Amino acid sequence: MAKQFESIDARLKDFIDRQHIFFTASATGDSRVNISPRETGCLRVIDANTVVYLDRTGSGNETAAHLRADGRLTIMFCAVEGPPMILRLYGRGRAIRRDSSEYENILISHYDGQEPSGARQIILLDIDLVQTSCGFGVPLFDYKAERPSLDQWTDAKGPGGIEIYRREKNSYSMDGLPTGMFDEA
Repeated sequence: MAKQFESIDARLKDFIDRQHIFFTASATGDSRVNISPRETGCLRVIDANTVVYLDRTGSGNETAAHLRADGRLTIMFCAVEGPPMILRLYGRGRAIRRDSSEYENILISHYDGQEPSGARQIILLDIDLVQTSCGFGVPLFDYKAERPSLDQWTDAKGPGGIEIYRREKNSYSMDGLPTGMFDEA
């Protein structure tokens, strides 16, 4: 049932493009495992072995801390409509800071220079294994829309409020690992 591939081919990219949600999973040897849902509008397939996603401010910043300490990252998509399938992208990731030229270049080349409200970093995954599995156990759901809550929250805080919030809530993981968001460049 499970099949492994070295990279994302056209069929798998088409599957990714049709999804509305994906999940990121990260951990270190000594930390809790973190799994986070993300909306696929922020994800881009750069090439057959590289994906990025614009990461927005949230209640924590576990992924960045885990990537800094360990680097392992898995991204999972599962079909909740249409034919069943689960797709996992395994590899090594890193957080790209907002104040870097690399961030700016990716934003321009893959997001038409448009940054969503509350964007805090770009996460890049260098893929070393792609795996599909049946997805027979994934329930069917109907997609309605993206929630407006995050946009409303970040807009209400404003740039200064977001900066304060990130320093308070996004500088360290729940296990005390530094995220690197505010290290000297």
